[in-house]
Amino acid sequence: MITDMTKGSPLRHILIFSVPLLIGNIFQQLYNIADLVIVGRLLGVESFAAVGAVAPLFFLITFIIVGFTNGFAVVTGQRFGAKDYVGVRDSAVVSTILSTIVTVFCTVLCTIFMNPILHWLNVPENIYHEAYWYIEIVIIGLLATTLYNLLASIIRALGDSKTPLYILIIASVINIALALVFIEVFHWGVPGSAIAVILSQAISVIMCLVFIKSRLPILHLKKTDWLIKFDKKFYDSAYEHLRIGFPMAVQFSILGIGIIIIQSVCNTFGSNVIAAVTAALRIEQIATMPMMSFGVALAAYVAQNFGARKFKRIRLGVIKTSTINVILSILMAFVMRFWGTHIIAAFIGTATKEIIDIAHKYLLISTIFYFFLGQIFIYRNALQGMGETLFPLLACIAELLVRSFAAVYLAVKFGYIGMFYSGPIAWVSASSILFLGYFGSIKHIIFKVKAKLHT
Repeated sequence: MITDMTKGSPLRHILIFSVPLLIGNIFQQLYNIADLVIVGRLLGVESFAAVGAVAPLFFLITFIIVGFTNGFAVVTGQRFGAKDYVGVRDSAVVSTILSTIVTVFCTVLCTIFMNPILHWLNVPENIYHEAYWYIEIVIIGLLATTLYNLLASIIRALGDSKTPLYILIIASVINIALALVFIEVFHWGVPGSAIAVILSQAISVIMCLVFIKSRLPILHLKKTDWLIKFDKKFYDSAYEHLRIGFPMAVQFSILGIGIIIIQSVCNTFGSNVIAAVTAALRIEQIATMPMMSFGVALAAYVAQNFGARKFKRIRLGVIKTSTINVILSILMAFVMRFWGTHIIAAFIGTATKEIIDIAHKYLLISTIFYFFLGQIFIYRNALQGMGETLFPLLACIAELLVRSFAAVYLAVKFGYIGMFYSGPIAWVSASSILFLGYFGSIKHIIFKVKAKLHT
């Protein structure tokens, strides 16, 4: 259901919007986690490590797609908040065209350079073959991932976070069922897991289209909407989308590159460390989902209110969600420190005591810094909802540089334990920049609006 978030209680809107989003994000993680659990339990630690060794490359490409699609959806949300419904349909068309171009480019580029990329990632020889085929299959089916993320982002931009949730639940169940069938019955091994991911994403796209056709007349596009004239109007609209989408994609890609650098360092320590870090990171991603979900909900809320020029509501929403994330960061840190290893032990049925101990050490270090990670989700999404891309970009660059330097330097000095500190140090740096950037930007925007009113 479409929701106008420019009226009523800010906290109520954000809470109602974020709860389905949280559940949906958890099910989104199940696409990867189901693969890892099934692979780890049915095929063993080496196959588990093979998927984990190339996961950062998959994340990087997915981050680029999510950055573009979320950025394009900000324009959709702003036009919806401004009650420009013709502009909403125009945004859907332009977003689809641009997203398809980006996806095709990424698919071709990664397919051509797959072997050099995997060698640069230091993927061990004993897991190279399985790692190669897993990531290659996922890349080939990338268009399905793009279209789902785009359609879900547009639906959320109109204030509906429940429908993407329902679709994700269904698709996640399908993904798990297909992975079990392909691995256990057909004996396709690791590639079978990748095929399950792509097929379930394709089903998600179909379900989104069916929902739009039956329930969202505002997005019913006619043939004339697709008869694109490459004139000034189209280029202006494309520029408006790329002005937000491209910096967001760069920001997400910088995060992905940072993860790849960490994985490259991690891969030098062997299969046990790879498996431990892979498991710990997946569990941590679920633990931090509540904080991330409030951030994404805030972006939709801010985009609509920015379009309606209701800046006081924006500030109030940011304060309330920031406070909630402080509480969540403390709660999630407590849960992960005391129960994280039990979850990891269940995660990899064949895990040795060494693997579990390594994962536990990672969690003991990272949980101390969850506060800073929670604030990153808030202030980055608030800035992006307003269409401000400079400070999020600067924060991502700082995070990449700090994370990369810390990972390489500390790993040399202290081994894999030193590498575990690279993420937390990067969180502190990025959150500081975003905090200052938000308060500077909101004051500047309000000043410009007041100046226009007086002229």
